[in-house]
Amino acid sequence: MSKQGVLISFEGVDGSGKSTQARMLYDYFKKHNYDVLFIREPGGTQVSEAIRAILLDNAHAKMSARAELLLFLAARAELVDEVIVPALKQGRIVITDRFSDSTLAYQVDGRKLPRRVVTETNSFAAARVKPNLTFIVDLEIAKAHSRLTEKKDRMESSTREFHKRVRRGFLKIAKAEPRRVKVVDGKKAPDAIFQEILAVSQAFLTRRKLGPQKRSKWICRDNFALLADALTGVRRRFAMHQ
Repeated sequence: MSKQGVLISFEGVDGSGKSTQARMLYDYFKKHNYDVLFIREPGGTQVSEAIRAILLDNAHAKMSARAELLLFLAARAELVDEVIVPALKQGRIVITDRFSDSTLAYQVDGRKLPRRVVTETNSFAAARVKPNLTFIVDLEIAKAHSRLTEKKDRMESSTREFHKRVRRGFLKIAKAEPRRVKVVDGKKAPDAIFQEILAVSQAFLTRRKLGPQKRSKWICRDNFALLADALTGVRRRFAMHQ
């Protein structure tokens, strides 16, 4: 029976550097032959990407907070059913750029929707799937927003006070669940942040007995070349005896 996979999520305010760190961890695991999958929220499926486009479009600046919540949850439900659950059943490491903690920080603390309602619907949309390990890349809002050089999307364009509430929301989650959620200082250099994240991730995976996939000695370019040469020699000898 194969091991159950793990879900590692990256959270933080827009501009914190969380996406960079999520991608760096994925690239490292991929390079070192871990069975790893990278996804983002909202998105990751055809339906979820279509919902993402609606949520981030500045043309919908006046979208209600309830509609926003339900759209985020609809995108998550599709992603969980189509991608995350199957990957976890296969024993894969799933790295996601945002997950359910974002909903609590943005829609409860940011939009001030009722916590109980958001918590229950959040759990329902995720089919009770919860990250095994979460990194919050924490950075003050002014610094984070100074990094947003491209045109801001609908969520990024929310007020500074909104984003300050979101940041406080993330830190409350970290305080409530210190074993699962690790806060890293977004002011540090990206490589320094990554080394901290990598150390925690490797220790976590070791405890879960999840490591790089074992590779057959034949599954490499040089050995495929040797095999091809050997087959060519056999064909030549066979042709000489015809």
